[in-house]
Amino acid sequence: MSALLQSFRRLTLLSSSNLVPALVGPSSTTTATTSNFHTSSTLSKQWNSRNTGPSRWLQLNKIVYPPQAPEETPRPAFVCHQKTNIKYSPKKMWYIASFVRGMSVDEALKQLSFVDKKGAATIKEAILEAVEMAVKRNNVEFRSNLWVAESFCSKGRVFKGFRRHGRGRFGEVEYKHCHYFVRLEEGAPPANYYPGREQKSGKQMLDEWVESMRKRKVINSL
Repeated sequence: MSALLQSFRRLTLLSSSNLVPALVGPSSTTTATTSNFHTSSTLSKQWNSRNTGPSRWLQLNKIVYPPQAPEETPRPAFVCHQKTNIKYSPKKMWYIASFVRGMSVDEALKQLSFVDKKGAATIKEAILEAVEMAVKRNNVEFRSNLWVAESFCSKGRVFKGFRRHGRGRFGEVEYKHCHYFVRLEEGAPPANYYPGREQKSGKQMLDEWVESMRKRKVINSL
């Protein structure tokens, strides 16, 4: 019982000395309440007026291109969309974001429905929102005639807190956020999204292996 009381005293000292401003509420009280241990107030504009995340990505939708000549290749329509301040690790989100690159919109939504990850639902929602923007704002005729041209994430805000351990000790914990960016382009997806990484047949891989074996050199030989 004495160890528990010592832990509460240390918790009170930490909250009163403002050592964790990300988790302390607006009123500087001397007692630690459980209602202050959340990050929603820190993400609100009352605490952070610049919490909306990056804005350059959405500026690409406002670019006005000059008219094209008749002999030029038609420029495909595209739309950029983003979701910011996602309560998810950027390292985990990267795998899902790179998974849907180069897929058509219908195929990406179908594949994301079977991904049992928290970030998959967020990316699926972002793609659906981007499709609505493309149809309503960018005059895209067919919803299914879109493919994921770019899909990536970046690191967001990181809030540091503490977690109580045994024997009156504390450990540091990080609350990570990330931003997700997607660009949909009109048309059919390319056969190979990554140039030079085409899928090879069994005969081609065998020929490459035989050629590499023939090019070997024995050390200290003529």
